[in-house]
Amino acid sequence: MQQKDVWDADVARHYDTPGSGMFAPEVLGPSVERLARLAGAGAALEFAVGTGRVAVPLAARGVPVVGIELSPPMVERLRSKVDETAIPVVIGDMATTAAPGEYTLVYIVYNAISMLLTQAEQVACFRNAARHLGPGGRFVVELWTPELRKLPPGQSAIVCQSEPGYIGLDTYDVLRQHVVSHHFRFEETGQTQLFRSPHRYVWPSELDLMAQLAGFELETRHADWAGAEFTAESPSHVSVYRIPPR
Repeated sequence: MQQKDVWDADVARHYDTPGSGMFAPEVLGPSVERLARLAGAGAALEFAVGTGRVAVPLAARGVPVVGIELSPPMVERLRSKVDETAIPVVIGDMATTAAPGEYTLVYIVYNAISMLLTQAEQVACFRNAARHLGPGGRFVVELWTPELRKLPPGQSAIVCQSEPGYIGLDTYDVLRQHVVSHHFRFEETGQTQLFRSPHRYVWPSELDLMAQLAGFELETRHADWAGAEFTAESPSHVSVYRIPPR
């Protein structure tokens, strides 16, 4: 399953959920606020910019934003909101693609770094971020914490979320650190929709080593965008890495 095949025109058409889910104000607001503070007076580069969930409100805050995105259909959806002059986008993968300009901040949100399915690609993503930053520049990664404690011995799948009309099921390959998320949505008509996405899960300690290999140091790690303490029970984290100033 290739990422370019996952994020097709049909997914792009149904990706945005204005006002709810990851587009809910209480989810989106704190992330935009934090990223705006980290960008300061400089420009920001978003890896896997998608339909502009974060980039559009961040640009509206006055932060110049450029995106890198693998999926042309997702960019087409972004273009229905803002044009190329407002948020330029370079088509390509976030591990190797370069964007023109100078940046004080590179960021990747909502688990997108896990869509790189090998450790080498994830290390390359950190190095690509470093190439776009000068001394003191920051790379922000939002990522879920692997839920292997929920996985009983001998079992390869867990229900990650269940609510009326929706069930999320994750299947694990612990040897390769791979997980496939299966999203089942049940329509009132009786039909069922399935969306699947492959990921490579990463422990925070492994992420820190990737950062070190690319020349970053960990500046902060919190459980959410609002700055809650990260603990062993935190389901996700927001990690801020920085290239040391000269």
